Amino acid sequence: MEEERSVSLLQFMGNERLVPSAEEEEKRRNIVQKLRQVIVLSWIKKVAWQRGIPKRQIAAASATILPYGSYGLGVHGPESDIDALCVGPYFATMADDFFIVLQNMLKSRPEVSEIHSVKDAKVPLMRFKFDGVSVDLPYAQLKVLNIPQNVDVLNPYFMRNIDDTSWKSLSGVRANKCILQLVPDLKNFQSMLRCVKLWAKRRGVYGNLFGYMGGVHLAILAAYICQKHPNASLNALITNFFHTFACWPWPTPVMLHDGMSRTAANATETRSFIPIQLPCSPYEYCHSNITRSTFYRIRTEFLRGLTMTRDVLKPDFDWGSVFEPFPYSKKYARFVKIYLSAPNLDDLGDWVGWVKSRFRCLLTMLEEVQGFCDPYPTEYVDMEKTEPNVVFYWALQPGKNNFVDVDLVEQEFMNISNGYQGSPGKMELSIVLASQLPKNPQFDNGSWKNTRACWKILDKEKSKIPVYSQHFPHYTVGYAAANDDAEYLCTGG
Repeated sequence: MEEERSVSLLQFMGNERLVPSAEEEEKRRNIVQKLRQVIVLSWIKKVAWQRGIPKRQIAAASATILPYGSYGLGVHGPESDIDALCVGPYFATMADDFFIVLQNMLKSRPEVSEIHSVKDAKVPLMRFKFDGVSVDLPYAQLKVLNIPQNVDVLNPYFMRNIDDTSWKSLSGVRANKCILQLVPDLKNFQSMLRCVKLWAKRRGVYGNLFGYMGGVHLAILAAYICQKHPNASLNALITNFFHTFACWPWPTPVMLHDGMSRTAANATETRSFIPIQLPCSPYEYCHSNITRSTFYRIRTEFLRGLTMTRDVLKPDFDWGSVFEPFPYSKKYARFVKIYLSAPNLDDLGDWVGWVKSRFRCLLTMLEEVQGFCDPYPTEYVDMEKTEPNVVFYWALQPGKNNFVDVDLVEQEFMNISNGYQGSPGKMELSIVLASQLPKNPQFDNGSWKNTRACWKILDKEKSKIPVYSQHFPHYTVGYAAANDDAEYLCTGG
């Protein structure tokens, strides 16, 4: 029965299209190869010449691209983004050479579209689409001239004297490399992590910017279970995952066994509700935006998973029940509608990226006035508006009908936008009821997975025909004019 359950789980994963096709894999490999061997290499030669580097050093100068995140771990899906770190030499700066020279080179490429800079985030990056695939590209500057194509980011030689921002940018690549070295069975780990990510997305507890667990958090938790149970089946790994973390004595940190001596963490490092130590350093922890509300939600979902998998060996067990989408519109009666807009699509992309990087601040503000807030980690669009926009719906505490002064929260949050580089867009907060949520099945059956927020400048003089997602036939992604000329764009979020 144990083996049958593992087989049925693999079949479930196949039905959910969690594994990309050979063609989709090839497309991503070509994107990374083109970024690494054509664009970034040309960029660094150009920067070296502009900086007046001697010709002999220009010939030796190099930069590279290092995939990480779900793609680097081999657990990406058909529509997953590519997380890739650009690593450059000592003379290539982030402010001028990365965000100006390289960005201009990318903008000139026919394969690149929807490019935006997120400069004020903890890990600054460029976000764009390459041949239709979303790419997140941060930057790290090493104090060397020549960057090997597959530079060893765990080698102290390359890590010496680097700046704090580069260190943070490198943490994802370093963590990936350590995890792949430490798991006893890579195939089992990858299958388990795909399942865990699907569970977190379906149950609404995935997304670091929204105060939930990100990819690196789940990867380390999955690797921890694989280390503890090196010979377990996939079925046993999933059940042990829920049992372990439903009963975990938080805030005790989760640490992988990597042969390094571990020291007791100080109060600053463990201020996270769910501290998870990075495997590449005994002193670093995964960056976390988890708050009181999201910690409660995560723990509740761990406990639910434990309850649901207790009967895993019974004949009538169904994996679908474990991955059943969280019923937002049935669980909550009131939501905060967060409406973000800007005059054009380029400004909107920059504005939304900046606001999302500060969502934790907004979440804690709402918790102060409401006590509980569940940020639904999906983007929408208000098609009734003519300006480009993105909308989020965050649930408020069930059964609490106290007045929420969202205008005050909005004013306080917008006060911090004084540091925004550029002209800030608009943000409007309002309270809506569950009955006022978008009229599509996303809130009830989880068909939101792998969707992006879409927007369009509407011409109200034209009749509009809804355009539906090719993967989720009931989900409207935009509108077409009566002549079938569809005009809608999807964010690279």
